[in-house]
Amino acid sequence: MAGNSILIIGGSSAIGQAIAKQCSATGATVSVISRRPRLQQANPEWHWFQDETPTEKNSEQHIRAALKYKPSTIFICNGVLHDSLGMPEKTIRQLDTAILAQRLESNLIVPALYLKLLFRYITTTKNIKVLVLSAKIGSISDNGLGGWYSYRMSKAALNMLVKNLSIEVARLNNSACIVAIHPGTTDTPLSIPFQKNLPDGQLQTASNTATRMLMVREQLLVSKSGALLNWDGSIIEH
Repeated sequence: MAGNSILIIGGSSAIGQAIAKQCSATGATVSVISRRPRLQQANPEWHWFQDETPTEKNSEQHIRAALKYKPSTIFICNGVLHDSLGMPEKTIRQLDTAILAQRLESNLIVPALYLKLLFRYITTTKNIKVLVLSAKIGSISDNGLGGWYSYRMSKAALNMLVKNLSIEVARLNNSACIVAIHPGTTDTPLSIPFQKNLPDGQLQTASNTATRMLMVREQLLVSKSGALLNWDGSIIEH
């Protein structure tokens, strides 16, 4: 993997952990920011920063500490599809605005907070790569099924955040590349309720997903900055 230091925000997730393990195996310095305390299975060599309640005041100190390791790649893996509060809506009649607000918090506001705090680093670090986990389902042009209102809306907004930021960053650092990336359907708690009817071969292990995302990272070109990418590196229209 290019570079020898990586920062994974939302790094206690299954995909975040798989990325961390694979990068660590190549000798990279791994830093993790997570709401959760250090996981028992986490490599003791990883630098782990628990940001239990992300706010500008709380998160800034963790970002500052993690950036001491000068990451050349930053993954942002925060996001929620469903939880004990509710499942994705099949119809707008099921929309609960309180749950919508929480999905926007997890899928948009928290990543936006971290990107704001990373702005100075991103604009002053040559060849920095930032990959923000998003979803193909957040593509407006690709939406032919409807439903899943809260998740679709929050991911569409996240894709706009990445596009907007890429334009601003390019004015200050034309070597930076910031993309949203659809990791594909991965065998994690997020996808378990929806795995039953998947075509054979579509469901990937977290390890396979991490491998694919790191391959995309290796092949990133500045010309793709601001794009929503599929797991294979192809561009998904917004």
